[in-house]
Amino acid sequence: MLPDRVRAHHIRIMDELSRHLKEVAEAAAREFAGYSDSTAAKPIQPGGWSRKQVLGHLIDSASNNHQRFVRALLADELKWPSYDQEGCVRAQRYQDAQWTDLVKLWTSYNRFLAHVLAGVPPAKLGTRCLIGDNAPMTLEELAADYLHHMQHHLEQIRSGT
Repeated sequence: MLPDRVRAHHIRIMDELSRHLKEVAEAAAREFAGYSDSTAAKPIQPGGWSRKQVLGHLIDSASNNHQRFVRALLADELKWPSYDQEGCVRAQRYQDAQWTDLVKLWTSYNRFLAHVLAGVPPAKLGTRCLIGDNAPMTLEELAADYLHHMQHHLEQIRSGT
C-alpha cells in the first residue's frame, strides 16, 4: 500500500493527465471541424501522409494504447508488440474515409481514454511496460508518452508540416 501522500500525488498526476487529454482532444476536434474533406485528403508533404492519414494513425495509437493501458492494469508487467504503423494506415484506408467521421471517432476514443486513465489506481502507475524493442517504461510514463505523441501529430495536422 502506498503512503497517503504518495497516493494523493499519483491521483493528482493521473487526474491532470486525464483532464489534459480530454481538453486537447476536444480543442483539436473544434479546430478540425473547419477543415474540408478535400483539404484533409491532401498530403501534408509530397509523398507523405495526408491529415486524414495522420489522424488515422492517431486513432491506431488510441486503439493500441487503450489495450496497453487496460492490460497493464490487469498484469504485474505488460509485454506488448510494436505495430506496423504504415501498414495499419494503408489497411484501414483512412485516406478514403470521411474527415468528419475520423474526427468524431478520434475525439470519442480519447474522451474514453481520459476516463480510463482517471481511474488508474496509484499502485498500478509503476507497472512495467515493455513495448516492442523500446526501453521499458512505467504505465504512468506510457500514458504521458501517449499524450506527447498525440500533440506532436496534432501539430503536424495544424501546421501542414
